Amino acid sequence: MIPAERRRLILSRTRAAGVVSIQSLADELGVSDLTVRRDLKRMADEGLLVRTRGGASMRDSAARELSYLEKTAEAHDEKVAIAAAAAGLIEAGDSVIIGPGTSTLELANQIKLVPDLTVVTNSLLVIDALMNVANIQVEATAGSLRRSIRALVGPLTEESLRSLRVNKVFMSGNGLSGKRGLTTPEVTVAASDRALAAAGDRRIVLADHTKIGKDTMWQTISAAEIDTLVTDDKASNSELDALRREGVEVMIAKVAGPTGGRRA
Repeated sequence: MIPAERRRLILSRTRAAGVVSIQSLADELGVSDLTVRRDLKRMADEGLLVRTRGGASMRDSAARELSYLEKTAEAHDEKVAIAAAAAGLIEAGDSVIIGPGTSTLELANQIKLVPDLTVVTNSLLVIDALMNVANIQVEATAGSLRRSIRALVGPLTEESLRSLRVNKVFMSGNGLSGKRGLTTPEVTVAASDRALAAAGDRRIVLADHTKIGKDTMWQTISAAEIDTLVTDDKASNSELDALRREGVEVMIAKVAGPTGGRRA
């Protein structure tokens, strides 16, 4: 197991349990106590968790933007299914925007065979995923690096999108509700995401069930501005109904079923 995957599993276990011990992690991962201690030290240094005597615990994340590693640990299988369903909305010859996020990165990984496609993005991870895909033209925005989401944001990002128009925008966020729409805890990210959304004829949000019903500090776009939501079958039905009442088309991706999902 590579270190990045091991640390992702450690973070996932810590988030689920709240507190974990070095010994239990070592036994589960099949590695030495020393290896776990090194992982925990690095993760604590990165602000992902808090070291405790003999283990680690989660830090309070209610008021902060989750890191990329934290996001990858959440609902991974659901994100893969959501991306597969969203990929079915992209056609040959399309021009699309793919925003930052772990679900949108999965989408980039699943569209590599679409011919004659143009992808505009501010996500460094999406750029890297499509770096060697000859049939996809990649256009990167300008901007300032936000390390926690591996993306370019800020006034330069907004300006570089101002005169752009594409067929579809695929975007994500930290929370989605019928009342406040798509939200994020960071104002600069929200402004850049609004610029992404404004550049598309159709706005498609990729959000797994952990995001549905969640409300964070800054609104990106209202629910009424979202054309389609692609989510998984664990999402709250009452929250999905609230989004439908705002005119959002809801597309459900079945995690254990065939890719492509079903419309609801």
